[in-house]
Amino acid sequence: MKRAVSAAALVTAAAAAVLSAVGAVHWDIAAIVMAAACCVPFFASFEKRSPTAAELVLCAVMTAFSAAGRFIFAPLPFFKPVTAVTVLSGMLLNPQAGFMVGALSAVVSNIWFGQGAWTPFQMLCWGLIGYVAGLLNRRGGLEKALPLCAYGIAAGVFFSLVMDVWTTLSADGGFSAARWLAAAVTALPVTGVYCASNVMFLLLLRKPVTKRLSRIKEKYGIFAGR
Repeated sequence: MKRAVSAAALVTAAAAAVLSAVGAVHWDIAAIVMAAACCVPFFASFEKRSPTAAELVLCAVMTAFSAAGRFIFAPLPFFKPVTAVTVLSGMLLNPQAGFMVGALSAVVSNIWFGQGAWTPFQMLCWGLIGYVAGLLNRRGGLEKALPLCAYGIAAGVFFSLVMDVWTTLSADGGFSAARWLAAAVTALPVTGVYCASNVMFLLLLRKPVTKRLSRIKEKYGIFAGR
């Protein structure tokens, strides 16, 4: 059943792309559908694991932690701990949990910041950042500070570039490589601040979050084997 759901989601994304290519649907609408549909297989993958109540609670706690951090630092534009918490969730729990925390952080925090057509893009971006962090850390690839900070910078650049796609599409309902490049260049100072915040929050949160999540995992036997 879950494979059927994932397949249907991917078919929907492909159909949106085709309809956009032939001019039946505007690029912006198609992109929103594609971003939302691409999230579905990751949610299905998490559900396929048959997560326990304890695992669901821990994901909810990390999501709340991430969203609360975004609220607290609202006065500081683009200086947020969401990416750091998402990365640590993927690292310390598993890739699927990292995606869930990242995607749900966007939905929950946007209750305050405002829901809109950009939300699926944020869900996909933060979700993928958490998922890839989990994959990279399966053999301890992100446990040391240097590779973790490098990933934080890469995550900041990735998030900015993908969200610039939304910026380009929202301008006139069509995609322009020149407009996207101009948006990316214009956003360089913002991207720099975002990358710096990722590094700072990762360094601040790495040890305390690792200590507490490791203790919870060991005590309650959750996310065993990641």
